[in-house]
Amino acid sequence: MLVTWFLTFLAMEFAAWFMHKFVMHGFLWGLHQDHHVSRGTVFQRNDAFALMFAIPSFLLMLFGSLEGYSLKFHIGLGILVYGVAYTLVHEIFIHRRLVYFGTGKNWYSRGLRLAHMDHHFNTGKYGGKNFGMLVVHPKYFLNAFRDLKKKAKSRK
Repeated sequence: MLVTWFLTFLAMEFAAWFMHKFVMHGFLWGLHQDHHVSRGTVFQRNDAFALMFAIPSFLLMLFGSLEGYSLKFHIGLGILVYGVAYTLVHEIFIHRRLVYFGTGKNWYSRGLRLAHMDHHFNTGKYGGKNFGMLVVHPKYFLNAFRDLKKKAKSRK
């Protein structure tokens, strides 16, 4: 059960990367575009993608529960857990939508923010990079670690 949730969660990171690179920055750019140019709005057309992931999750959990909590249910739950993590990390921590909490004073959270800021540096459909949310190129984590180390030295 926990293995299924974990594997589904992991698979969702790569499914989200694929969707972001080839669908959101592809034929559904019209829905995603406002995410790259809107600032300070509570709702965006881009939020429709949350439903695109939530509906299969709900249906898998529904039909899996009707089958005695079969594998379908646990896969749906793994998708849900990824969706919650996505909301917390991407929408709340990185973009600071809805509520604000912290700036992330560790190398991992700072690395994620650096990679995502680099992604948003390009406001167009083409030429983007860093399409992942939790798995990004190690150079961003290394840069964040170096920045934190420099700041710690300058305080001494």
